[in-house]
Amino acid sequence: MSRPLLLGLDVGTTGVKAVLVDAQLEPLASATRRIPTRHPQPGWVEQDGDDVLSAAVESVAEVLSEAPGEVVACGLDHQGESVIAWDAETRKPLSPNVVWQDKRPLELLDQLRAAGLEEEIKSRSGLPLDPYFSAGKLTWMLDNLPEVQSAHERGTLRLGTLDAFLCDLLGADFATDPSTASRMQLFSFGATNWDPWLCETFRVPADALPAIEDTVGKLGTLRHPSWDRELPLCARLVDQQAALAGTGCVTQGMVKATYGTGVFVFAHAGTTVPDAGELLPTVAWRIEGVTEYALDGGVFAAGALLEWMSHKLGFADDPRALAALARDVEDSGGVRVLPAIAGIGAPWWKPEARGVIAGLTAASGRPEVARAALEGIAWRVADVFEAVRERVDVQVLRVDGGLTNDALLVSLQADAIGIPVEQVTADATSLGAALLAGVGAGVFASIADAARLVPIAKRVEPETGAAWREAAGKQWREFVQRAAEL
Repeated sequence: MSRPLLLGLDVGTTGVKAVLVDAQLEPLASATRRIPTRHPQPGWVEQDGDDVLSAAVESVAEVLSEAPGEVVACGLDHQGESVIAWDAETRKPLSPNVVWQDKRPLELLDQLRAAGLEEEIKSRSGLPLDPYFSAGKLTWMLDNLPEVQSAHERGTLRLGTLDAFLCDLLGADFATDPSTASRMQLFSFGATNWDPWLCETFRVPADALPAIEDTVGKLGTLRHPSWDRELPLCARLVDQQAALAGTGCVTQGMVKATYGTGVFVFAHAGTTVPDAGELLPTVAWRIEGVTEYALDGGVFAAGALLEWMSHKLGFADDPRALAALARDVEDSGGVRVLPAIAGIGAPWWKPEARGVIAGLTAASGRPEVARAALEGIAWRVADVFEAVRERVDVQVLRVDGGLTNDALLVSLQADAIGIPVEQVTADATSLGAALLAGVGAGVFASIADAARLVPIAKRVEPETGAAWREAAGKQWREFVQRAAEL
């Protein structure tokens, strides 16, 4: 009898990855497709919805062609706050996929702030007024895109994140989950549906939004003519929450950081809404009606910073070569990089901030700047981590994502936070989607049962003392305060 297989579909910011695993979470096959990204104006970041759909369909088709048995469940994770509009009848996109990094709603958010609505919005949604979240992007579409306005008038408009878009077009229901809803700024914690006041304030029609269902369970069936079988959808959630599961951080107090386009630090916070401070409270997942929460802090540019420095500034052929340059020197020679090309997230919350390279001298070269970029990423993660540590007794940080393949960055991170760093698979996001699908399909008795199968690849200990970290951290924070005002 063939062993049951699980498929994890990770619809990320720069591309889609499909991974096929067995019931021991051992990888069997994978496929990736890139998603082209446009920057039509400063601060705008968008993608073509058809490109996202094609990337998902093609990556799934490739892994299915290699499947040695029955795929009993599929889990889908996605970019989170990115949103798109489409027509319920024509099934065609009416807008680009406006990516979470996009800043076009800034003027609208300033208007809401000036109207004195910021505190009520944060009280209801748990989220500050920032273009990172979905609501302002949806308002911008409704205000500025005639195709969206016309579909709204006809009653055929659909608005949502990429999970709802893909599920609707691939045959499952038009729905999302609470982890996604909690990122859209149109949802209140503890609710089962969209918040009427928030929808009215952002002028987003609730009847154009997807239904909110459990994160795992029998969620419908995905199908496409190019696939040789239908896929039972058994998990659907945001990519960072999928990575929380994929790193095995499924009990209160466990913390992970995923290093990709940005870096996102999540701490599992149990079954009550956490006191978040300058972090974000968010839903981790909802299983059989029970909601678990997390604390979230994001560094909005990490891999994106290295891509920009490589391809736009010409420091290296690609991010991997840039990281190799950083290993040519013992330190950055006083050079500092603020990785703020998409603004600064937690705990600073300065969306208008710009990226900065400072401290250059005649002795500075590409290796010093490359190392300063890695140090800047590590220290920005440390900013977030310190805010987490004020609320959670953290003994170890689990890390995943493509950038964790760079040993120097992982070592710098351990030094900056002063506790051990445990590396799990770089593909923890797609693994988490597959793991949760296994929970939804009954392959695993519980999420805790599945998490015990997550392997730890490597443990890195810090090599610095508390006095060095305190002094270096103070210098870093002073740099951020000055650079963010430029």
